[in-house]
Amino acid sequence: MGEQPTPERDGGDGDLGQDRPHSARMYDYYLGGKTNYAVDREAAREVIRVFPAIETVARINRAFMHRSARFLAQRGIRQFIDVGTGIPTSPNLHEVVQEVAPECRVVYVDNDPIVLIYADELLDGSPEGTTSYVHADARRPADVLAAVRAEGVLDFDRPVALSLHALLHFVTDEQEPYALVGRLLEQLPPGSCLSLSHCTGDFEPEAWQAIVDTYTRRGTPLRVRSKAEVQGFFDGLELFGPGLVVAHRWRPEPASGPSLVSDGHASLYAGVARKT
Repeated sequence: MGEQPTPERDGGDGDLGQDRPHSARMYDYYLGGKTNYAVDREAAREVIRVFPAIETVARINRAFMHRSARFLAQRGIRQFIDVGTGIPTSPNLHEVVQEVAPECRVVYVDNDPIVLIYADELLDGSPEGTTSYVHADARRPADVLAAVRAEGVLDFDRPVALSLHALLHFVTDEQEPYALVGRLLEQLPPGSCLSLSHCTGDFEPEAWQAIVDTYTRRGTPLRVRSKAEVQGFFDGLELFGPGLVVAHRWRPEPASGPSLVSDGHASLYAGVARKT
């Protein structure tokens, strides 16, 4: 269900948190991956019991990432920052955009040590392009941008696509998620784009309250938001059609992930916008 900005206890000291569930590994389990431990599977199954469609939500989110990245590459964007990368699952963002334009440059950002272990899978880009990985905390946007700049991969005088997929529901109101997004965008030039997805309880409020309780009880605060609240992340930006919609309804393509599902089973808003 997404990758959280990992608490300080998980960062920088090699602690993989194998004794407690982690949202990135739970998300990997929802997607059918193998990079998870028994404690993650136990927590994930608890979520599945209260909301069996959570695996569909994860697949819809992944499919939206593929479509939105391809859309932006087709519109001429050649630079991407993916914050909250999570455990690599092919095709990764760089594989999608470099298939459109091999010269695309991608910087992945995460602060989870388990992602660092698998980072080599994020660095196998095309010879014409560049892919890089930096270790930084999404809740500290100045640190994120400083780390990205230090890589020397991106030209901040040219448009950049910022991807925040299934991340911000792990940022509580006290951590100022809107200011976080604003600080990331303010250093990007006009023509840059934001691609964002966010879980919601609009359609299945009781189930999502149970999910919030489960994640919070197991050490991961979760804040799902309404459509109006998610819309706020796009304030001042120009949304591409069809606007902010339930993720499986954003420019659907044949065989691009679950599509014939209810909005309640999707429970994920998504949109792509341009900075003018």
